[in-house]
Amino acid sequence: MAIASDEAMSICSHCDRAIPSANIDLHFAHCSRNLERCKHCGDMVPKRHAEEHYLNTHASVSCSLCSETMEREILAFHKGENCPQRIVTCEFCEFPLPAIDLSEHQEVCGNRTELCHLCRRYVRLRERIRHEAICNGVSDNNVSVPDNGVGVSDHTVSTSRRDARAGERAQGGQRRPPLQGFSRRHLLFTIAITGIAVLLGSLFFQSKTENTDVH
Repeated sequence: MAIASDEAMSICSHCDRAIPSANIDLHFAHCSRNLERCKHCGDMVPKRHAEEHYLNTHASVSCSLCSETMEREILAFHKGENCPQRIVTCEFCEFPLPAIDLSEHQEVCGNRTELCHLCRRYVRLRERIRHEAICNGVSDNNVSVPDNGVGVSDHTVSTSRRDARAGERAQGGQRRPPLQGFSRRHLLFTIAITGIAVLLGSLFFQSKTENTDVH
């Protein structure tokens, strides 16, 4: 006995669903009596739950964070993804703050610097991830720098100047002993003058005493 591979179908004029033609009359009687189309979303909902469907899905509600009015159906998504007052965290310092302030905060926070413990350089927080991916632990003092066109790198020139200044400071420290020698000579000169003054005073006193005895 052959079975038809394609069953004739009909479209219900109430719900627009494709229903087997043999059952269309029975379906239409049940569909039109129990279901109605939502005016907001177009879904077919049971008539006895129509008001509940509206309140749970389409009724206007206000966001408790930003006071924006919207359908209840999208309130959860709004609070989690779109609300400007939802709390988010800074990617650099993990400080919680409203989403509306995040951009300005991160613009400042991302420019802060932290010391890289591998190469001992200070790196901006916004560049930290990229720096960590390429950092080889070599400090700037050991990094090769292109020359300045005359066969000597700017880094070498800078280092030489820094070494020269250090040498000058060292030489300046070595010139201190002459100052100490000057102070020593000044002390000896003062002692000599004092001794001479005492000697002259003694002679003067002795001479005065002899004159008094004569008289």
